[in-house]
Amino acid sequence: MATPSDWEDRLARWQSELELFEQLDETPWVTLAKAEAETGVSRSALRSWYRNGEIRSRLVDGPNGPQRLVQLDAVIERAAASPRIQRRAEREVSLEAQVTLLRHRVDQLERRLAALERK
Repeated sequence: MATPSDWEDRLARWQSELELFEQLDETPWVTLAKAEAETGVSRSALRSWYRNGEIRSRLVDGPNGPQRLVQLDAVIERAAASPRIQRRAEREVSLEAQVTLLRHRVDQLERRLAALERK
């Protein structure tokens, strides 16, 4: 049975291997989870892209078994070429801008209400 220190050693070795891959290729190789978090591209889209040869990937031994890695730069490039992903990103920015405007409007209304209550 593996002890916690065995697990930590295995995880540290795996992270060292990831760093070595980055140094050798001069482009960051990341897990699908990290690529998803960094770019907003779903894992299913990432899988489709590497299966169709649209981005490179490699399979390495990870702490929980085989782990798929993709080049982050390639994911970013491919995402930029996707109209659907671009539309989604624009909607998210638009929603963020709307939230900011609404917060500003609520702040204004709160100040007006406080001024009216003081009268």
